[in-house]
Amino acid sequence: MSGVPSVEPLPQGVVTLADHEQHAVKRLDANALAYFAGGAADELTLRSNRAAWDAIQLSPRVLRNLVGGHTRTTLFGFTLAHPILLAPVAFQRMAHRDGEMATAYAAGMQGAGLVLSSQSSVLLEHVAQAVLPERQRGPLWFQLYFQHDRGFTEQLVRRAESAGYEALVVTIDAPSSGVRDRERRAGFKLPPGISAVNLAGLPPPKPVMLDEHQSRMFDALMTVAPTWKDIEWLRSLTRLPIVLKGIMHPGDAQLAAQHGADGIIVSNHGGRTLDTLPATAAVLPRIRVAMGPEFPILVDGGIRRGTDVFKAIALGADAVLIGRPYVFGLANAGAMGVSHVLRLLRDELEIAMALCGCATLADINADALFS
Repeated sequence: MSGVPSVEPLPQGVVTLADHEQHAVKRLDANALAYFAGGAADELTLRSNRAAWDAIQLSPRVLRNLVGGHTRTTLFGFTLAHPILLAPVAFQRMAHRDGEMATAYAAGMQGAGLVLSSQSSVLLEHVAQAVLPERQRGPLWFQLYFQHDRGFTEQLVRRAESAGYEALVVTIDAPSSGVRDRERRAGFKLPPGISAVNLAGLPPPKPVMLDEHQSRMFDALMTVAPTWKDIEWLRSLTRLPIVLKGIMHPGDAQLAAQHGADGIIVSNHGGRTLDTLPATAAVLPRIRVAMGPEFPILVDGGIRRGTDVFKAIALGADAVLIGRPYVFGLANAGAMGVSHVLRLLRDELEIAMALCGCATLADINADALFS
């Protein structure tokens, strides 16, 4: 899996991220489709994320001098060609045989930041070897779930550091899986040969004996769930920037900074954990106000157009992440599909900037939104 991914043609007629999704639905089996496309419970949040971006209207300015404009931005001292990163998505070899390796090469070629899932189906070291030599690459970050064995969690951190990852993205909004009805209906299970290879060797959790009055959730699972003290512990372990993913409340954003986080991702886990949460587009402005103008804030959830990226910047984000769209691209054409998704978004962002009279990301603010 460490070799160069295969080159495949795009399906005919694919010119939008929605087209990629429509084609991928036909290519993915029911098991993989339930995992990648599904949300929690009634999928209200899944739909709300998308609807919220659609509901925001733009307010363009005209006749401005835009010569020399660009989409560059900076995060944690790293200059990005554009503000679009690939969110952590587990088990990508379910979508395509090249899995995370194809995604890595596409990210490198398109200058996109890549956040590798700790539940990747390819070793984190192999992905780093594919990305780091690319001269025009974006940042390479490692997504971390706190494991029940903190010693094993520390080993993951050390492996990521040694491999050359440049930040840790800690997912904090999923101490328990959501109620994923699509997966249950499909009888979801990992196919043979696909596993969370980076978690190989994780000791099994110690058995917990419960009496009839105790809860498997609160008296077993939650006894090893992370708290703010674990963020402080992680901060003491590493000099890498720490980004907390899953912030949906201004108070938690402020606590993140107080406990050593260097940035946050406003995220409702793509609607995959707790249903009926508000859309990230609705929450983002409140969190930006709470954190002030300088604290790094990223956002994900429902972004499907370059205008959505533009709107996210206008609402206070420094950058955005996409998840499902690039997995659909991966399913359609491997590395070429992921690359195409990224190129479409970047081109659409540049078009939106030009037509709204914004030469740089710094020119995009709330004045660009109609209210």
